Amino acid sequence: MTEVLSQDEIDQLLTAINAGDTEPEDFRPAADTRKIKIYDFKRPDKFSKEQIRTVSIMHETFARLTTTALSANLRSMVHVHVASVDQLTYEEFIRSIPTPTTLAIINMDPLKGNAILEIDPAITFSIIDRLFGGTGESTKSQHELTDIEQSVMEGIIVRILGNMREAWAQVIDLRPRLGQIDTNPQFAQIVPPTEMVVLVTLETKVGEVEGMMNFCIPYLTIEPIISKLSAQFWYSSVRRGTTTENLNILKEKLSTVDVNVVAEVGRIQVPIKDVLSLQRGDVVRLATVRVGDPFSLNIGNKKKYLCRPGVVGKKVAVQIVKRIAEFAENEFEELSTDGEDLV
Repeated sequence: MTEVLSQDEIDQLLTAINAGDTEPEDFRPAADTRKIKIYDFKRPDKFSKEQIRTVSIMHETFARLTTTALSANLRSMVHVHVASVDQLTYEEFIRSIPTPTTLAIINMDPLKGNAILEIDPAITFSIIDRLFGGTGESTKSQHELTDIEQSVMEGIIVRILGNMREAWAQVIDLRPRLGQIDTNPQFAQIVPPTEMVVLVTLETKVGEVEGMMNFCIPYLTIEPIISKLSAQFWYSSVRRGTTTENLNILKEKLSTVDVNVVAEVGRIQVPIKDVLSLQRGDVVRLATVRVGDPFSLNIGNKKKYLCRPGVVGKKVAVQIVKRIAEFAENEFEELSTDGEDLV
């Protein structure tokens, strides 16, 4: 609130200034206490904290799926998790990765442009050694991939991209495709050096070998869906998966599925020698079933209903009398006298 001076206070101030007792500089306004944030126009922030958080959540799902897929494929303990999500220039990303390395150029259809999946050489050679029958140890001598090694890594990367599509499903129906694999970062110029990118760093451990996987997405590529990278959109899209409309669609699809329905008269254990000696006209006595007892109607391999035999027209049929879940064992005998018979 602004303080209002009285006329006497104003007169005293004017008198003090004219007498030279006080300098005008002493009456400067109070310093501005607002916090000032330094902004670098050479590398402007393109992603908000909320959008960075959403990207992190998406790739945590991607990391879990990749952990499962690589563990099954390599038959070894694999652990992948998101270490950080940052925004930086493309030039800074290129300078931060070793040479040679494994750089996969990813087509981000239906989004425009490409992204890069970079795999640390230690992880690359550990995977290759494991698939070639070794123990998964990483070689100390770094070299460019041979044609056979590159073919092996292409198969691994294609599997990883399938996980990426599933992780992005809540935001967009992404269909990532592997374009090519390079080993020199200088040859992978997918955007200008000053272009901003979002970098997802994934800590990866294959057996005892540790390293990094980096997923670099240019802002130009992700810009069309930038509005969807919000917590509100993310959680609302998750909730949309359980709406009544979707449940009705699932029920409609399931209603067309064929299942086996079997009316079971009874069961008995018979030695195999007796089964082999059975002939036409032989009688198999079911010890647990009496005349008039209801049959069990099995859906698939589960008992779901009790039923009675009969006919409808010229066809053999059964009449459902009760659900299995609704009757107790002491009610079984009552069903032999209750209900209507089919004619």
